[in-house]
Amino acid sequence: MANEQIPVYLFTGFLEGGKTKMIQEILEDENFNDGCKILLLVCEQGEEEYEPSRFWGKNVRQMVVEDESDLTLDLLEDYTRHHKIDRVMVEYNGMWMLDTLYAALPESWYIFQQILVADARTIVSYNANMRTLVFDKLQNTETVMFNRGESADKEALHKLVRGVTRRATIAYETADGELEYDEIEDPLPFDVNAPVVEIADGDYALFYRDLADSMPEYDGRTVKFKGLVARDRALGGKALIVGRHVMTCCADDIAFSGVVCNFKSEIPYETGAWITVTAKIRVEEHKLYGQAGPVLYAVDSARTSEPKQPVATFY
Repeated sequence: MANEQIPVYLFTGFLEGGKTKMIQEILEDENFNDGCKILLLVCEQGEEEYEPSRFWGKNVRQMVVEDESDLTLDLLEDYTRHHKIDRVMVEYNGMWMLDTLYAALPESWYIFQQILVADARTIVSYNANMRTLVFDKLQNTETVMFNRGESADKEALHKLVRGVTRRATIAYETADGELEYDEIEDPLPFDVNAPVVEIADGDYALFYRDLADSMPEYDGRTVKFKGLVARDRALGGKALIVGRHVMTCCADDIAFSGVVCNFKSEIPYETGAWITVTAKIRVEEHKLYGQAGPVLYAVDSARTSEPKQPVATFY
């Protein structure tokens, strides 16, 4: 059993957002519930309840975890040892951070699919008042499914998702239960195909995230942006890290997001200096990353002034 890989279908969202209804429908679908052994891990119980008579046989078991502190690796490993499991479905509590679940996953479990199910009428308010929790559910999701959104502002919903991730598929459930996929154009604010990709001060966060998400597309391209210098002795005198402090969610998660930049000669810039750098990007192995990553090769650089908004954001 320890060597078998168990796929986890993770459904996130907030209370009364529609997770239970979606899971219920999936477990009623014979194409999914084909008789294999399924664990339904329920971390949030709202007004809507499961109807086990419509899908449960001996193949589906339910485990309810009411307190976040009870969701542990020991709990799930113990269950795995004593029960045959082919698949796991998780209805996750929107008020719990996902790191709690990730830390509790046994080695044989892996996230196969992650879906955020949201009530289109309330998610914008949740985002305004609990940004950290909404960001947590958006950042790794593959699909965002908005329900009850017949009269919702799709532009606002699209912007909410794209402010965190450009990879997630966005879908809206129509009044008759069909799915309508988001087709709003979402061009980057800079031209990736330009001879020199120029990044405006306000677009660094988007650039850095797109570089991480679409690294092969930037390999060999030349980029120009304003960044903050960070020196590291391990890099020697002809390389540094250049980037910006980025706030992805709130002030508590501000972090320096930079890339290695190589120069042809000794560097005259100290840590804390602001520079404008023009450099060619190569995706290659580097000791600082411990794997392949974007490495800049400077063709031009100069000291510059601090941008009006030193901390880069996505919105």
